[in-house]
Amino acid sequence: MVVAHDRPSDGRPGWRRASAVRARAALDALEHLLGGLGTALLALLVTLWLALTAAACLLGVGLWLLPSALHAVRAVADRERGRLSRWGPEIVGPAPAPHGLRAMLGDRAARREVRWVVTHALLGLFLGLVGATLPLSAAHDVTFPLYWTFLPESEAASAVGWWTVRDWPGALGVSAVGVALVGVIVFCAPALARLQAWPGRRLLSPDPGTDLVLRVAELTATRAAALDAHVTELRRVERALHDGTQNRIVAVTVLLGAARRALARDPEEAAAVLDRAQDAAEQALTELRAVVRSILPPVLADRSLPDALTALAAGCPVPCRVDADVPTRCPAAVEATAYFAVAEALTNIARHSGAREARVAVRADGGLLRVEVRDDGHGGADEHGGTGLTGIRRRVEAHDGTLELASPPGGPTTLKVTLPCGS
Repeated sequence: MVVAHDRPSDGRPGWRRASAVRARAALDALEHLLGGLGTALLALLVTLWLALTAAACLLGVGLWLLPSALHAVRAVADRERGRLSRWGPEIVGPAPAPHGLRAMLGDRAARREVRWVVTHALLGLFLGLVGATLPLSAAHDVTFPLYWTFLPESEAASAVGWWTVRDWPGALGVSAVGVALVGVIVFCAPALARLQAWPGRRLLSPDPGTDLVLRVAELTATRAAALDAHVTELRRVERALHDGTQNRIVAVTVLLGAARRALARDPEEAAAVLDRAQDAAEQALTELRAVVRSILPPVLADRSLPDALTALAAGCPVPCRVDADVPTRCPAAVEATAYFAVAEALTNIARHSGAREARVAVRADGGLLRVEVRDDGHGGADEHGGTGLTGIRRRVEAHDGTLELASPPGGPTTLKVTLPCGS
């Protein structure tokens, strides 16, 4: 069935929602700071290696060590690019490092990476340590009244060590400091995380024009994928017509010829042959309709994508639920791609997954059509194990969309398709 939902309101007051948003942002920021602390420690090691290499250059032996130091800088910089790309806009890495010491020293990207590694080893390490110690200090101080009486007098103090606690008012004062530290974390952690990431986004980003070159390469690849998908579709239609409909029509022609020859000799035999010819003609017509539907289903053209997906789900051997929220029509090519992606996914579920139920969710939001197909089967789906998922990816990439497949052993399997729909 098709279920259209509006986003339900949780009924909470506005200030509670704002507090929850701030708390989630603070937790994300702390996670970013701790991730930056890891790359900052690597950057510190590489910075020390660069310093030793520079000192060795004064003795004339550092030139032999310089290429390895620059390769280490590139490795840490690539790790930071990956980390920043997971938390925000993707940072594309530069071209491979050139060969030869002179070329490496003249590489603009290598010089920018050296500047970043030194900056991150200092600023990133400091901010990462702040992000690691603030939550620990806040937890220490907030819970201080619970255990301060068990501490030696010399250790009964707040995390910042401002005073020694000797009575309950002092313990409650330490707890108040802990609450203040929680407020500092909530309000300041996102800014600290942005400050830690700023040198990497500024120095590790590609030079102007790189994005355009990559975009041209991506469009070239998607154009090739579109052509491959088109050729594959033509071959499929040609094979369906040749192996099915054409053979049926040939059989009709043969049977009509046999009936004509038998008409004067044995009218009853001619009538039987004509019945067989009629059956063959009806089968040919049925197969021809199936081929036409596989090109563009009539229900998709006449009604809507949710209706077409509902028809697919009704014909799936595995019980399937469709949850659709598509208020407006998308371009016909986009809807057809989404339809065939779901059709192929449901076919795979019925044949290979061993699932007891499946679910199809489709949403149109922000100019994107998002389709998700999920089943509770045994998992282990592999895009390289057959042509079905590869065909889906080619269709999707031809529209500049994305496909994500998650199918761990034991399940569940989730297929996500995102298509620009221009709405």
